[in-house]
Amino acid sequence: MARRKTTRALRKLYEKQTPLTMVTCYDYTFARLVDKADIDIILVGDSMGNVIQGHDTTVPVTLEDIIYHTRAVLRGNQSAHILADMPFMSYQASTDDALRNAGRLLKEGHAQSVKVEGGEELATMIARMTAAGIPVCGHLGLTPQSVHAFGGFRLQGTDDEAAERLLKDARALQDAGAFMIVLEMVPAALAKRVTNALDIPTIGIGAGPHTSGQVLVLQDMLGMNSDFKPRFVKHFASLENTVVGALNAFADEVHQRSFPDDEHSY
Repeated sequence: MARRKTTRALRKLYEKQTPLTMVTCYDYTFARLVDKADIDIILVGDSMGNVIQGHDTTVPVTLEDIIYHTRAVLRGNQSAHILADMPFMSYQASTDDALRNAGRLLKEGHAQSVKVEGGEELATMIARMTAAGIPVCGHLGLTPQSVHAFGGFRLQGTDDEAAERLLKDARALQDAGAFMIVLEMVPAALAKRVTNALDIPTIGIGAGPHTSGQVLVLQDMLGMNSDFKPRFVKHFASLENTVVGALNAFADEVHQRSFPDDEHSY
């Protein structure tokens, strides 16, 4: 049985300058397939709000949703580090809420670490969480839980003031004890600058090639929705066509009464 990657193992990869690989995953079946691949980290992300639940944003996702899906992922995967998202309003109201809810993700969901969205304003909270033994990953740039405040899904850090603020936020998260930071939808040059300024790994999504690693939503990279392809998404497969083709083949054989045949009957 493969040994699950710890934060220490991720740190060693980072120190060796080995790019870190991360994908989102929300269920046993895909977690089992990820376990057969060279993936370092699974993010049980609140992106399930879009991909699994069909919402326009991640805002409706609950803590119970994340706990449920993290448990399912753990059953299918024995090797990747399991990082669980803290969903909207599970940590913003108070540090006590954050500690309690992050603790539930580790205690009930069996995650190894948690991810929070936000900058310097979260520093005290992150310091409390790490002091309590909860590894924390930050998330800067486009933070989907704040999509209504941003006025949509838009590139962040595009002017000098915004870039300096993002860099300041990244340093504050590191100083507070974050072991890693996701950078989403920021210019490649800014992501490189932030990465070079930090002593912890950065994971990019729509942040160019200079981060310490990359993350994509599993269903996006597998091409399961051909209508959704923002610039930062590459389809490494076209499973939408494969799945629809298989379903139509099944329907055709049922209509023709050629399935089930003798081979598939008792």
